Amino acid sequence: MTPGDHQRMLVNALNLKEAELDQFIYRIMPAEYLYDLFHTNENTLARPRKWQDPFENFILRSPAVLNGEDIHWDFADDFFGQCWTLHRASDAMWQIYSPTKESIRVRTTIRKAWNALAAFAGDKASYQAYIGKVRYLSNPKLMAFAHSAISMPLNAHDFATTLLVKRPAFKHEREIRLLFFADRRQTLGGSDLFRYPVDPHTMIDQLMVDPRLTTAEANQFMSTIRAKTQYAGRILRSLLYTLPKGFKFEINAG
Repeated sequence: MTPGDHQRMLVNALNLKEAELDQFIYRIMPAEYLYDLFHTNENTLARPRKWQDPFENFILRSPAVLNGEDIHWDFADDFFGQCWTLHRASDAMWQIYSPTKESIRVRTTIRKAWNALAAFAGDKASYQAYIGKVRYLSNPKLMAFAHSAISMPLNAHDFATTLLVKRPAFKHEREIRLLFFADRRQTLGGSDLFRYPVDPHTMIDQLMVDPRLTTAEANQFMSTIRAKTQYAGRILRSLLYTLPKGFKFEINAG
């Protein structure tokens, strides 16, 4: 990364400090999504309207008032995103995103995730490629943010920040979002998905399978993953439910 790239990332890393850029982030995905990533060498982002929370992108999808007139953003759906988490070990995340125990946790860093997207955007990365930490705001604070988020002159940076607020009910997710502001030529066809080239062997530094699998099931699954992806890095079974080895406790004799 050149000094210019580093400076650009500092600007486009939203709600993040420089010391946080090399933190690990995680994403639990179905096995077929992982296999597709390695087979196509493409990462897939989705329009916010595909996300579960109906409040997603509510600011850009709501009318704004400028000089006493209502205006609508004709680019409200031109952002695409991908959700990651700072949670290293979370029972809730496994339960939600691996209901059949057949999903895989992918690990990278904030910097690596952004670098891959910025490399695709090239000279347009300064206004197309963002990564940021979600803030969880009460309804009054969320409304106050909505009224102040966008100012003149209009810029993509402000628009990206509107996708980094959620209600406190989702605070358990500790979410990091990778965001791309596509231009009209890149969204021809109207698909809700946006794919761009990545090298998964470079971007991903660890894979992990569900802690609820037995040792035998996990070993078989990890062998399948290795065969289907040719991934040379570490593939582990989560030890979230594993009892500590050799643990003993003393009873107070009184």
